[in-house]
Amino acid sequence: MNLTVIGCSGSFPGPLSPASCYLVTAYDGERTWRILLDLGNGALGTAQRYMDLEDIDAIFLSHLHPDHCMDLCGLHVAVRWNPDGWPKGRIPVWGPADTALRMATAYGLDPDPGMTEEFEFHHWADRESVKLGPFAITPYPVRHPVDEAYAMRIEATEPGSGGPVTRVLTYSGDTDACDALVEAARGSDMFLCEAAFHEGRDDAIEGVHLTGKRAGATATEASVRRLLLTHLPPWNDSVRTVEEARESYTGDLAVAVAGVSYII
Repeated sequence: MNLTVIGCSGSFPGPLSPASCYLVTAYDGERTWRILLDLGNGALGTAQRYMDLEDIDAIFLSHLHPDHCMDLCGLHVAVRWNPDGWPKGRIPVWGPADTALRMATAYGLDPDPGMTEEFEFHHWADRESVKLGPFAITPYPVRHPVDEAYAMRIEATEPGSGGPVTRVLTYSGDTDACDALVEAARGSDMFLCEAAFHEGRDDAIEGVHLTGKRAGATATEASVRRLLLTHLPPWNDSVRTVEEARESYTGDLAVAVAGVSYII
């Protein structure tokens, strides 16, 4: 399984990165499957550096804040108005229950049909896994000020020399510390975890985002192998975020950078 950071800027696109979007690929023995975790504002253009849009097998949305979903509107245009015709069927999209309505409203469409001719919308169900090619994606409800916000546990089973091998990536989405996030991340090979707040500066804000220290504490409690901090807003100091995480996590640690790929 490979992870490519399309966008990792927190809350809005920054000068060096679009908002949240991650390309995850895995091989099932016959072909490579490609899924996107979130599709925040600014991400659609950058994603085309790494894949053709028609090669998207599915999109999985953590929640419906614009920095995690709004470029679905641009993808709708790419599918609907391609002058050569869209070469594949509807793109599957998993997300909160209001995803189809929110996207139609954002683009000024009548909800019926909205974007349902371009996307096949599915609703998350708490801890109910979605099976797609070599992937199993399981949502866990987390703490963020929207009706539905989810972390995702992504398990990919690929052929190996000694038989099938399963690797685990957990993506926090946006969340403050909670038991469900620890459950989602338990034993992960990589924990892609938001750290949008700083200790001291943001202590009065509850139930919105993690700090580096709280992300590290979650990673330690969940016994993850690698921690990749993400969703840092442009005004944050990444060095300070890493220093905070080091107070509570001693394992392999880095900050996500747009354009970098990781083997999991």
